[in-house]
Amino acid sequence: METPPFTSKQTELACLAKALAHPARIAILEVLRQRQACYCGDIVEELPLAQATVSQHLKVLKDAGLIQGTIDPRRSCYCIDPEGWARAHQLLGDWWTDYEAPAGPRCCE
Repeated sequence: METPPFTSKQTELACLAKALAHPARIAILEVLRQRQACYCGDIVEELPLAQATVSQHLKVLKDAGLIQGTIDPRRSCYCIDPEGWARAHQLLGDWWTDYEAPAGPRCCE
């Protein structure tokens, strides 16, 4: 059995970074942060994007664990996933704060 080239934390952080790497997804998260729950159609009305495009972005955010949703035959409702949001906050916070600048000259100086 071969050892994976990346740790599970690295893979999870990369998935999160990918989910946050599009301005439309950031805008969608901002809409959802302002409301307790939001239908896909409401997000479409807020942003200059087609419904199909919003749906694709919602799927990426849901797959990353940042949002959760309920889908019925007529419409889908989404909200921030509190556990996923907390995990993302922890992962990103740890990653940023774990860096310590080396003493002395750096490679580009």
